[in-house]
Amino acid sequence: MTDSQATPSFRLAYVPGVTPTKWVRIWNERLPDVPLTLVAVSPGEAFELLRDGGADAGFVRLPVDRTDLSAIPLYTETTVVVIPKDHVIAAVDEVTVEDLADEILLHPLDDTLPWESLPGQPANERPATTADAIELVAAGIGVLAVPQSLARLHHRKDLTYRPLTEAPESRVALSWPEDATTDLVEDFIGIVRGRTVNSSRGRSQTPAAGSAAGSDQSKRKSPDKGGARRKPTAGTAGKPAGKSGKPTGKAGKNARGGSGGTPKGAKRGKPRRRP
Repeated sequence: MTDSQATPSFRLAYVPGVTPTKWVRIWNERLPDVPLTLVAVSPGEAFELLRDGGADAGFVRLPVDRTDLSAIPLYTETTVVVIPKDHVIAAVDEVTVEDLADEILLHPLDDTLPWESLPGQPANERPATTADAIELVAAGIGVLAVPQSLARLHHRKDLTYRPLTEAPESRVALSWPEDATTDLVEDFIGIVRGRTVNSSRGRSQTPAAGSAAGSDQSKRKSPDKGGARRKPTAGTAGKPAGKSGKPTGKAGKNARGGSGGTPKGAKRGKPRRRP
C-alpha cells in the first residue's frame, strides 16, 4: 500500500505534566476519520522525536530550537516547591526564593526551570529525574522546585507543595517540524488556538448563491415591508388625518361644543313672529 493510499493519522507527543485530553476530544469530534495517537516522551527526547518523524507535533517546554522547529507558546505554569507535609514551610501559603536559603534544593538533570543561579544549599549530587528527586524529598533529604503540573503528576500523600514566587517559570508550547507543516498539523494548530471548525487554517467561508447564509444576507438588505411608502387612499388625499388615517374630531360640532349644526341642503324653519 502506497503512502497516498494509506489511512491518514496524527501522532501527538507530549512531555510530563501536559494534559492533552481537551484537545484530543475536540480533534475526535472534528476529524473522527483521522485517528490521533498520543506519544508520551521525556523533555530531553521530545525534540529529536519530532525531527525524526516520530510525531507530527508535540507539547513541549520552551525553549525550542527554531532552526528547524516551529513553536507556538501556549501558557506559563506556576512554579511551586515540593516539601514534606510536616515541613515548616507547609505552615505558610506562599514561599519566596529567599525562604529557601537554608534548604537543600534538589536539581534533577531533567529540570524544566531555567535557573540563572540556584537558590538554597546544593545537594551532593543531582538526581537523574524529577521522579527520583520526589523520592528524595519524601525521604527528607531536600526540597524541590517544579512546575505545578509536575507536582500534581508526582503527588504523594506524605508530600505537599506551595507557590514559589520570584522563581523562573516553565512555558509550554506546541511544536512541530517546520518543513512538515501538513494540513493535519494546521488543523491541530487551529484546535489549540481555539478556532471554530469554519475558521481552521484561516479559510474564508464565502456563502454560496442560494445558500441559507446568502438568503439571510439578502433578507437583511431588502427593505422592510412595513417601512415601504404607501399609496394614498382614494378620497383622502390632501385631508388631515390622525394616526389611523381618519379625519379627526366629530363631524358637525360647533365652537360651543353643541351638535346642532345644520346639514347641508336641509330646509330652515320659518322665523318666529314677534308679538
